[in-house]
Amino acid sequence: MFADASFLYWPYAVIAAGLGLVGFAYLAYPGVIWLSAKLFGRPADPPVAADADLPFVSLLIAAHNEEQHIAERLENALALDYPADRYEVVIASDGSTDDTADIVRRYVVRHPQVRLLDYAENRGKAAVLNDAVAELRGSIVALSDANTAMRPDALRRLAGWFAQPDVGVVCGRLVLTDPTTGDNVDSVYWKYETFLKKCESKLGALLGSNGAIYAVRRELFPGVPDGTIIDDFYIPLEAKRRSGCRIVYDTRAVASEESAPTIRDEFRRRSRIGAGGFQSIGLLWPLLSPRHGWVAFAFLCHKVLRWVGPFLLLAALAANVVVLDTDAGQALMLAQLTGYAWALVGRWLPACPKVCKFLRLPTMFVSMNAALFVGFFKWLFRAQSGAWTRTERSGEQPVLPLAEQQVTA
Repeated sequence: MFADASFLYWPYAVIAAGLGLVGFAYLAYPGVIWLSAKLFGRPADPPVAADADLPFVSLLIAAHNEEQHIAERLENALALDYPADRYEVVIASDGSTDDTADIVRRYVVRHPQVRLLDYAENRGKAAVLNDAVAELRGSIVALSDANTAMRPDALRRLAGWFAQPDVGVVCGRLVLTDPTTGDNVDSVYWKYETFLKKCESKLGALLGSNGAIYAVRRELFPGVPDGTIIDDFYIPLEAKRRSGCRIVYDTRAVASEESAPTIRDEFRRRSRIGAGGFQSIGLLWPLLSPRHGWVAFAFLCHKVLRWVGPFLLLAALAANVVVLDTDAGQALMLAQLTGYAWALVGRWLPACPKVCKFLRLPTMFVSMNAALFVGFFKWLFRAQSGAWTRTERSGEQPVLPLAEQQVTA
């Protein structure tokens, strides 16, 4: 009888564990981390630094075949509100085969602040960052992308934090824009992620940065293992693991970047992040130790549980099949299949009115987990390299008018 009872109940335990852990990661964790930040968080008081106190900053932009956008990126970088004698703009060309390097050379002639590091072979961003950082002049390294536009005050916002000696990394905020209109198109999910970053930052548990806009003390730059897929996750957390430094999130330091132009591009981006996530567990697993406090908690709940989410969902579905001959099992299966059917239908819902955006959340959720599932096998079979494949972007988005764009924290 005991064996029969065990057989009856274990599928329900698997279903409850699978759906429960996924539900906690996406629904309960935000409430837990918000309350924890309220009770135990450290208020982030942005410092105000005079020009004379600002550190020398090297703005490093790794680029591969960016001839269409590199001139705009340089114009944006040279227009930053930062003392001209206290920052340099360094373009590290990773084996570009187009006119990227030649365009940068024309700027080097006219602007002493601009430098070009022209690497002949396309080796991937990790190798380029390791070599380039060794050649920089600044005590602070600000990292950004070739397709990013920074607000004029963004570099000043980032650099000001380093007056506090315990701050080792500062992450800015990325605003997603429409490729054609340039309008802010931050999704519900993106705003949700921004909220989590604010809470985690107050607890000293910010997980990584956004590659479009962050800065690190050069002395704390840890070097990036060859083939690292999501370097902007690894660099800040490894710097924290080694030094115990603070990682700060400043919502006032803003950059913009075009959203992925197609669903296929977005899926490919998310599967790449998924592969990088599984790789990062192997690289950063010591941070899961309880001795790392809030960092360990956030890493486990915000990242690891999400990355294994597809397998938890599949386990719940498979266990449900075992108990389909029971009323409870049939009800649970109906609930799960209804959710997936809703996600399928949501793919054809229009983006407007706003209510449709919420109705499409299941679609986004399932798509994200499908991409993570694909990313796992890319990581497992080493099908995702650290070398980048450039995503096509429109050439219509204006860069410099970002200063006039209304941005809310």
